[in-house]
Amino acid sequence: MCICMGISDFIAAHSNMEIIGELVLLVCLIVACFTTRGCSQVQPQQPQVPCFFIFGDSLVDNGNNNGILTLARANYRPYGVDFPQGTTGRFTNGRTFVDALAQLMGFPRYIPPYSRARGPELLRGVNYASGAAGIRDETGDNLGAHTSMNGQVANFANTVLQMRRSFRGDTNALSSYLSKCIFYCGLGSNDYLNNYFMPTFYTTGSDFTVKAYAAALIQDYTHQLTQLHSLGARKVIVTAVGPIGCIPYELARYHGNSSRCNENINKAILLFNTELRKLVDRFNGGQLQGAKFVYLDSYKSSIDLYENGTANGFEVIDKGCCGVGRNNGQITCLPLQQPCNDRGKYLFWDAFHPTELANVLFAQSSFESQSYTYPINIQQLASL
Repeated sequence: MCICMGISDFIAAHSNMEIIGELVLLVCLIVACFTTRGCSQVQPQQPQVPCFFIFGDSLVDNGNNNGILTLARANYRPYGVDFPQGTTGRFTNGRTFVDALAQLMGFPRYIPPYSRARGPELLRGVNYASGAAGIRDETGDNLGAHTSMNGQVANFANTVLQMRRSFRGDTNALSSYLSKCIFYCGLGSNDYLNNYFMPTFYTTGSDFTVKAYAAALIQDYTHQLTQLHSLGARKVIVTAVGPIGCIPYELARYHGNSSRCNENINKAILLFNTELRKLVDRFNGGQLQGAKFVYLDSYKSSIDLYENGTANGFEVIDKGCCGVGRNNGQITCLPLQQPCNDRGKYLFWDAFHPTELANVLFAQSSFESQSYTYPINIQQLASL
């Protein structure tokens, strides 16, 4: 029985091979019936919430950009080199933050991308994230096509319409179901990286002061999150923007200094993060009836890993495991490029994105403790 549980747990945690997983589980159930006094002790693990919906950018995109005309895509090797299913469109070597979080919440399979989610599988959640996406619609246009947060909310509205069929048009039952689900929203990084701090392509840097730009982003984000609430979202995680000034791409560009963070960028981001946390207080204070928001401080988490990387086994914190140029950050991973062999020692996978290990560590800490969550952790949010 223990062996069977180990096999099925491994498949549930590391694969999306539904047929194989179900066959192994069936064999385990049969063995359990013959090796115990009955089948009453065999209880398959149930997710802590019925569904998980994901909105974001390349940090959590799992393949939505694969079929569109854009430079922001990762459906080629070496991306996915450590992922059980290989190259899927994830912008890292293995699991993303939301992949690890889904596992911690008990989901036996990864949440599918919107580009291929169909039928009954919509009931357990969908990933709408799109590489290069931002809160503002024009963000990321320099890289090609993408689905902005407005587009992702529209896609969720379409999903809700499809889900109504499963509830035979009973909107009250559907609303009750969605109120138990977790919604993850991680936008804003590209609004700085591929908009405000890219003056050769965008005018926002001259149109807004850093304070006014943060306020404009929060205003747009407030409207988008309110729309999600009107569509049924109640348990919502909103993620701070990380310290972009410390990623290999910015380190490679910053006055030729390959180890010094660009604090001008980081200070601008902190203005947005501060206002985002205030927005969480307003939403939780009654602005959105019945809603419970959690602020996820990815900025603090990233700085902690950056400054204390050795405590978690990271020996290289300023260079990508894969990439070209200074800090492996001037050009991102090229097709079929050979990445570093010791990926567990690298904080960054490429010029922009963390390695699988960094994603997993952040998921574990935000799920189980309040080191980086406010006002409660994600496990507590799930149990509400």
